[in-house]
Amino acid sequence: MYTLLRTSGLAFMLCCIVALTACEQAVEHTAPAVNPKDSVPTMVTYGVNTLISDSGVVKYRIVTERYEVNQVKNPPRWTFDKGVFLEEFDENFHVQLYIQCDTAYYYDQQRLWELRGRVRVKTKDGVRFYSEELFRDENRHELYSNKFSRLITPDRQLQGNYFRSDERMTKYYVSNSKGSFARTDIAGKNDSLSSAPDTLKEAVRPSAMPQRKLGG
Repeated sequence: MYTLLRTSGLAFMLCCIVALTACEQAVEHTAPAVNPKDSVPTMVTYGVNTLISDSGVVKYRIVTERYEVNQVKNPPRWTFDKGVFLEEFDENFHVQLYIQCDTAYYYDQQRLWELRGRVRVKTKDGVRFYSEELFRDENRHELYSNKFSRLITPDRQLQGNYFRSDERMTKYYVSNSKGSFARTDIAGKNDSLSSAPDTLKEAVRPSAMPQRKLGG
């Protein structure tokens, strides 16, 4: 009887030691807390047709299916992920540019537009631009693209792998240019900018001639 009790006591002590050891070795797997503000936009609007002002002056008309503002992302941005059609006005409310693309981002702190996917631009002087990428730097008042681009002027057509111009596309150059091409090889038949209404008076500036980048 004494032996049985002693054996039971030892077994109980061993069980307790194993249990304590298991508790000491247990590791709790945790993840950092998720802040709901990390991904939640400040505003989401659908079916947008609105005017955008800059310093109290109406500068753009934007038409888009979905418009998102997020001030938490780094950097903060406006997102147009369902495509956008944009008109830009001068100080007299005359249309200077028509722009359309599949996706657009506007970084309001940097005053930078990033346009992606089937970018199409038409100016009041009849200059047309086609690419998959275009940036608009409002601080420097310039447009640029690091992807293959096509440019049609009233006089000629150019294409190259780098494009830069002033914001009105009156002075520009295309590097790695491959020369002039027939208009029908560049302009798309289904381009909605081709049929965009011209609400402006006759252009007073002469058409700008292409300028190549100097120094290679």
